[in-house]
Amino acid sequence: MSIQHNDQTHVFSLTTAHTLYQMKADANGVLLHLYYGRKTDGEMSYLIRMTDRGFSGNPYEMRGSRGYSLDTLPQEYSGSGVGDFRLPSVQTVSENGSRSVDLRFVDFAIRKGRPALRGLPFAREAEDTETLTVTLRDSVIGLDVQLNYRVFPGEDVIVRSARIINTGKQPLRLEKAASACVDFLYGDFDVLHFHGRHCMERVPERLRLPRGIASFGSRRGMSSHHSNPFVILCDRHATENAGDCYGCMLMYSGNHLEEMEVDQAGSTRLVSGIHPDGFSWTLAPGEAFQTPEVLLSYSADGLNGLSRHYHDMIRRRVIAPRWQEDRRPVLINSWEAAYFDFDAEKILRFGRAAKDMGIEMLVLDDGWFGKRNDDNSGLGDWVVNESKLGCSMKELSDRIHEMGLQFGLWFEPEMVSEDSDLYRAHPDWALADPDRKAMLARNQWVLDMSRQDVVDYLFDAMCAVLDHAKIEYVKWDFNRSVANCYSHALPADRQGEVAHRFMLGTYQLLERLLARYPDLIIEGCSGGGGRFDAGMLYYCPQIWCSDDTDAIERLEIQRGTSYGYPVSAMGSHVSASPNHQTGRAVPLDTRGIVAQSGTFGYELNPGKLSDAEKEEIKKQIADYRRFAALIAHGDYYRLTELNDGRDAEAWMFAARDGSEALVNLVLTHVRANGPFPFVKLQGLIPDAAYRLEGTDRTYTGAALMYGGFSFPLKSGDYAAYQLHFTRI
Repeated sequence: MSIQHNDQTHVFSLTTAHTLYQMKADANGVLLHLYYGRKTDGEMSYLIRMTDRGFSGNPYEMRGSRGYSLDTLPQEYSGSGVGDFRLPSVQTVSENGSRSVDLRFVDFAIRKGRPALRGLPFAREAEDTETLTVTLRDSVIGLDVQLNYRVFPGEDVIVRSARIINTGKQPLRLEKAASACVDFLYGDFDVLHFHGRHCMERVPERLRLPRGIASFGSRRGMSSHHSNPFVILCDRHATENAGDCYGCMLMYSGNHLEEMEVDQAGSTRLVSGIHPDGFSWTLAPGEAFQTPEVLLSYSADGLNGLSRHYHDMIRRRVIAPRWQEDRRPVLINSWEAAYFDFDAEKILRFGRAAKDMGIEMLVLDDGWFGKRNDDNSGLGDWVVNESKLGCSMKELSDRIHEMGLQFGLWFEPEMVSEDSDLYRAHPDWALADPDRKAMLARNQWVLDMSRQDVVDYLFDAMCAVLDHAKIEYVKWDFNRSVANCYSHALPADRQGEVAHRFMLGTYQLLERLLARYPDLIIEGCSGGGGRFDAGMLYYCPQIWCSDDTDAIERLEIQRGTSYGYPVSAMGSHVSASPNHQTGRAVPLDTRGIVAQSGTFGYELNPGKLSDAEKEEIKKQIADYRRFAALIAHGDYYRLTELNDGRDAEAWMFAARDGSEALVNLVLTHVRANGPFPFVKLQGLIPDAAYRLEGTDRTYTGAALMYGGFSFPLKSGDYAAYQLHFTRI
């Protein structure tokens, strides 16, 4: 059993393959967090010591025990306004204006399977998954909080969420509803978070946690390019391969907030959930609010160890079973090849050239619908522009399939252009404040996905296209932040619900489409990586990693992404050189090696390639097919430390059975008479022998891991190496 409860001590112990998570309901009904970390035996409540800390008051029933304070005790889900002055997990406003929430333990249940989680993505069940539901109650205001803990032993992950229920007789207004709270009594932590911008997403930054509050989040209506809903707390001395690391990943694609507070005694509280700014939710008597899930994991084996937990979890329990084992097709996308300037004949020329090189799918990007010859019009009018194409979408799709290629299409469902038939017919379907000129981006508005009629329209419009033509792939884009978040379908006192209802509408549309087209690959996209999160990965087995296709920039973007997300989910393409975003020239070999650490494809005009480049691309595709299973399912290791000042970026994939490994290194700075590039490999069997492909040289796993491997010097900008070792 992965969940155990001691009837005498009221201690709950949650165990995975290598970790223990422990909590206890004390005599006052306060649910105390005892421990999270490497698996150990026995009750860990001895770690809690009580002392009288000035200005940390006592619950009324403990007024004679000044060492007992909600302000200093480690808790599983913090209330507000009743003496714990640290970060709250839940905030409410009662009918009488009271804002206090005091939660006490009343009940628990342990069962196989999971509680209902309607309308939200969730971690898919494993055979050994158990769920603990602990009910906390504030009997004064009539509020129950059901804390759900789902244990995934094989992945070393604990999934948390909260269901908040109004059990009283008066309405309650939620103003904060976090998914998880974790208190660490001891530890001197750094935080690793992932900031960025359009064309440079998920940049890892490691900071010493200060006394006080640090927070990272998004209020852009999406998880955003600017702050990913994933943070890592790690020991100050943790490295890629050693040290204590704790991960917290919110499975949600909208506004989010990750907060950390180091208190007066050096304890650290971590709270994660929907961003409370602008959020409110009215609960009538008997109604409940379900928070998104949070994926928690701990590793004693450094950042690489923690990453592998998340990679396994997402590959096995988040991505749909349909796509967990299948290799995705190698595709070519029309965007950087043609932008809006195309017709069917140009697309077919791309297809013929692509097929000759071994590419398997052609994707027609933006510009095929409505009046859409630039990014200022047409969104929302999901009707094929046959006069532009010169044929119907079915005719184009049929001709592409006759070549032996699959076919994909671009959509941006949640947006509408001001210059569109849809907006002229339904201006009230766009999010906009009454009597205020809206903020526009690319002359487009955001559709009100909180409205069922909007979701129904989009479903019908997309199905009309997908039913008409054979389409195996959809690129789902989202090209602006959400502002003026006001719905014309909700009353004034419910406007704080719009942002979350928007996400529920998007999830519903994805769910309905996948139910109708179960073999459809949907690649998530938001101006590249603006919605790269576990919530979208539940519906989309891959996400376009960034609109920046520069291979050298991608080294940083893909490294940052790898801390939480597997390479099998990263959309990554070889693009033209000089690159369209940076103007940088990078060798085709290097561009191929970088893009192979992803779903792999091409973002260029094949008609502009030389014969030599076409032959090189054929080899790249053949190599990718050979290594695809190792890349998608092997253990991933970052071989260079973050910000270590090296002139190279190196990473590798190791088969879990130790049978083979693929090592990649890109020189980011070439120096005259410089040192040999050098790394120590990981994930091999120490006493096994490995042959380096293309040579007769053999090495022991111990030699490669402990002694390392040096690469020959190369000249020229951005040279790359790819080495394949096989066990003999």
